[in-house]
Amino acid sequence: MILFLDLDKQFFPIRKEINKKINEVISSKAFIQGPYVAELEKKFSRLHGCQWAAGCSSGTSALLLSLEASGIQKGDEVITTPLTFIATVEAVCQLGARPVFADIDPDTYVMDTDQIESRISKKTRAIIPVHLFGNPVRMDDITALARKYNLKVIEDCAQAHLSSYNGRPVGSFGDTGAFSFYPGKNLGAYGDAGMVVTNSQDLAARIKKLLDHGRSRKYYHDILGFNHRMDGLQAGILLVKLQYLKEWTKQRQSHARYYNGLLKDVPGIKLPKVQEKGSHVYHLYVIRVKDRPRVMDHLKKKGIQTLIHYPVPLHLQPALGFLGYQKGDFPNAELAAERVLSLPLYPELKRSEIEFICQELHQCV
Repeated sequence: MILFLDLDKQFFPIRKEINKKINEVISSKAFIQGPYVAELEKKFSRLHGCQWAAGCSSGTSALLLSLEASGIQKGDEVITTPLTFIATVEAVCQLGARPVFADIDPDTYVMDTDQIESRISKKTRAIIPVHLFGNPVRMDDITALARKYNLKVIEDCAQAHLSSYNGRPVGSFGDTGAFSFYPGKNLGAYGDAGMVVTNSQDLAARIKKLLDHGRSRKYYHDILGFNHRMDGLQAGILLVKLQYLKEWTKQRQSHARYYNGLLKDVPGIKLPKVQEKGSHVYHLYVIRVKDRPRVMDHLKKKGIQTLIHYPVPLHLQPALGFLGYQKGDFPNAELAAERVLSLPLYPELKRSEIEFICQELHQCV
């Protein structure tokens, strides 16, 4: 059986380090926030070209805090992509703002920046570019639009740890970058956790207040906030795993190149395209096929797990029906939702397993 993701294979080589760090955190009693979170903030922000960071409870929290700290409020509009996990727009809606979608590029699957300007209105206050699957958005276009229309930019980097555009880390272009450490991410915790990175000291300070009940010291509350604090145990675990992130990323990229080489001449398979000037970190290796149910069924019978990211674009989700979008509004996102297929890809995957997967794909597309 080839699992889509095998976390055991990642855990066992580093289990002694992980267990030691867990015991260390427990002995210190630094269960919420504290020195381990502070150390993780410092190291992670440096990796992504930012001066400040705020550890929080999840990637969703990172988006919500970023929007709240940036002044997004009821009645505002925020432009983003319809092909992403729902958390991207949940954060917008929870503040009473309205998500406005721009279609994706059909080759890279990230937001088509050429379609953004026509969606900007007098109510537009921000853009959320999503570096989907680990592939960066064209951030020079985004920042140019933000300057022109005085818009905030919150980068959704949930799937893009160490990804870069034009040699610059994602998360460092916008006002903030929001990261997720959900267990299956390229850098995953053993529970929920997230991080906001920024080059604005004021934004960092406001976010740190917001995530901790609006306070800067115990029992003194300057603003109304939330409880979105990071767990000290998760920070300790992430500090251990952070040491391996660069090597794990190289292995992901190597596996993706191997997939590409074995599948490049297969009719009926569209391979993932790396954004021009971008560095793809392959949180997901996503191909496109015409008869996805048949391909998935064949691979399942051969013991190969696959997943779909994402089967229903956001503008067609029942939960967002109030936005008034209809089928056909974003044809590129809709076509991707019908045909994309995520194949197993993680650092510990064997080349022989990739060869077997590709062999079976040759048989069924």
